[in-house]
Amino acid sequence: HVNLAESGGGLVQPGGSLRLSCSASGRFLTIDSMGWYRQAPGKERELVAIITSGGANTYADAVKGRFTISRDDVNVYLQMNSLKPEDTAVYYCKMSVLLYTTIEQGDVRGDYWGQGTQVTVSS
Repeated sequence: HVNLAESGGGLVQPGGSLRLSCSASGRFLTIDSMGWYRQAPGKERELVAIITSGGANTYADAVKGRFTISRDDVNVYLQMNSLKPEDTAVYYCKMSVLLYTTIEQGDVRGDYWGQGTQVTVSS
C-alpha cells in the first residue's frame, strides 16, 4: 500500500505565493511520474503539472510561467507564484509507482492520489 500526504494549501491574496508538498510512504520500488491536478467547484479535475522520473515537465497553459513543479525520490512540490482567483481549487498530487517486479508478473505498477489540499486565492 502506498500513501500520499499533501500539505501547504491555504488562503492567499491575489499575487501571492504558496508551496504545495506531497510525500509518498509505503512499500514500493520507485516512483515514475509525479503530478499535480486541481478541481474547482462545478468543474472537472484538470492537470496542472507533471514531472517524469527523468525531470521532464509539462504544464497546463493556464499556469505556465507562474507555477514550478519539482521532485526528489519520494516527494513532489508545486511552487505557485502570482496566484490568481481562478487558481482557487482543491489540489491533488498523483504518483505512478513501481510497486514490485516478479518473473511471473513483470513490473507491477499503480497510480495513487493524495487526499487533496484547498487553495483559495481571494482578497
